[in-house]
Amino acid sequence: MPMSIVVDRVSFAWPDGTRVLDGLDAAFPAGRTGLIGVNGSGKSTLLKIIARELAPRSGSVTVSGEVGYLPQNVPLAAARTVSDLLEISGKRAALHAVESGDVAEEHFTTIGDDWDVEERARAELDRLGLAHLGLDRTVGTLSGGETVMVALAAQLLKRPDVLLLDEPTNNLDLEARERLHAAVSAWPGVLVVVSHDRALLELVDQIAELRDGGVRFYGGNLADYEEQAAAEQEVALRTVRAAEGEVRRQRRELAEARIRIDRDIRAGKKAAANNRAPKIVANGLKRKAQVTAGKQRALHLEKLEEARERLGEAEQAVRDEAEIRIELPGTEVPAGRTVLTLPLTPPPPAHRAATEGEAGEGGAVPLETLVVRGPERIALLGRNGSGKTTLLKRIAAGEGAHVPVRYLPQRLDLLDDTLSIIDNVRAVAPSASVNEVRARLARFLFRGERAAQAVGTLSGGERFRATLAALLSAEPPPQLLLLDEPTNNLDLASVRRLAEALAAYRGALIVASHDLPFLELIGITRRLVQDRERGLTEG
Repeated sequence: MPMSIVVDRVSFAWPDGTRVLDGLDAAFPAGRTGLIGVNGSGKSTLLKIIARELAPRSGSVTVSGEVGYLPQNVPLAAARTVSDLLEISGKRAALHAVESGDVAEEHFTTIGDDWDVEERARAELDRLGLAHLGLDRTVGTLSGGETVMVALAAQLLKRPDVLLLDEPTNNLDLEARERLHAAVSAWPGVLVVVSHDRALLELVDQIAELRDGGVRFYGGNLADYEEQAAAEQEVALRTVRAAEGEVRRQRRELAEARIRIDRDIRAGKKAAANNRAPKIVANGLKRKAQVTAGKQRALHLEKLEEARERLGEAEQAVRDEAEIRIELPGTEVPAGRTVLTLPLTPPPPAHRAATEGEAGEGGAVPLETLVVRGPERIALLGRNGSGKTTLLKRIAAGEGAHVPVRYLPQRLDLLDDTLSIIDNVRAVAPSASVNEVRARLARFLFRGERAAQAVGTLSGGERFRATLAALLSAEPPPQLLLLDEPTNNLDLASVRRLAEALAAYRGALIVASHDLPFLELIGITRRLVQDRERGLTEG
């Protein structure tokens, strides 16, 4: 039998009672599957259950073969090493002990048949563009993208039968994304990937959509799925229009029937009053008319109810694409106003001399000071580990800023996991009433009890929406927004809405992103490139 994943009536809820999955059935075949769905639909939770990171409240999961799992947020501990992240430190220690002459039995047990583990680890790192990373380098010195790629290398080293990837392109630069795409294309077993990366989803064999508590499979890649989904949506909308027309027709027929029945009853009463028939006959006709009228009313009411039921069924087939409504603060920064003056660390002397010599031939000269004026829209580009996040953190700390600054970090760690979404927003907007906060959160799809949900139970996309809601509610409103990989974890519709909101923002904006289509959508006016050796240059 082909390797597969079978999910049998799986239910899951967080300790506070928030239900995520309810009796879910699904079977993932061999090949590459892209798992999609709106933020909060349960994609990451499902992967964690398959990977045995979470236990379902009921139901079961059967997996054929060993599982490798790359989570959305790789656990970070600054003191850990690349070797620790690759999960080979124990074997390396045993190898080094044996090489130094220690022949204790436990070392051979630890090594097993993996005598070439260091060579394989370095080869895997090299394949993923990480040859420059030493095995003893600490995680705290890695960029977010480098950490993700090392964690991916750890899973590939295990050679699992089933590989689960949750938003693997988050924080990756273009070269790293290409290497990951190549690894996915070459994967020989079962692979399930949760992603909003269109290029990655074009590489899969089928799309699985988690929607309305169920999983629906579509053959082909993302483009094939979108074509099929659009056709289904058109059929569903036509069915709704036909069902609405039937409901209107049945209402009209019911009204007409009531008019006829009332007219017949009045005529009967008038005839009885005029003594046109014996009393016993008149009463009999009256009762007959009333019974007939009752049957006709019941018949028309039944037809109307059936039409309403068909309309309800038709409406359920229509995709309800709930989308966030992002309203950025009504900030406007005059064109000539300086919002940031930040002295920069110069590049090494040897490199500085080289670039100065090249400047006359079009070489990029490193900036000594970053100056931002007016409502500039700056894209901060650069390879993983080049220092983009470090630069944004300096600005976020108030260094060089002349206006209120707000920062949306990569890891979305601004909120208190133990507090509700409402309480987190009120912590940064103390003057706002509960109703005002609820109204703001509703625009980010946190309505009713969802707004009272603990932040620690949110999915990656939901956490982004909650963090953005808090960021934009903060007092005073920001005149300089710093966004670090803002499209991470967002579904495709939310990325579009975020782009629309940022395009309309009249304050200054610095966005670190590898998502070039997104940068085009928000109307970038200036590009800066951060490099480990060259420093910051105009792109």
